[in-house]
Amino acid sequence: METLVRRVFKTLLFCGLFFLAGRYVHTYPIPMTMEQQHQLIVISEAFGVRDYEMFYIGSMASIDLVVAIAAYALLIKLWRFFKVKHKTD
Repeated sequence: METLVRRVFKTLLFCGLFFLAGRYVHTYPIPMTMEQQHQLIVISEAFGVRDYEMFYIGSMASIDLVVAIAAYALLIKLWRFFKVKHKTD
């Protein structure tokens, strides 16, 4: 039962971090300038993607996923570090 609770907690932690990354990492609410839109179209065409809006959404979701994974790994390492540190005291 304890293992199940830990797995559920870790899953919820990761989902929360992914939600926060999606909310705060990218600049979606701020409108892109014409130059930025042009660069997005050029980059999406270079990758062979016709729908540049879906390319933007996919790339931002990938960036959010990487940020969430990095934050999750950092939190788990900090948790283990402080858990070991306080066990020896």
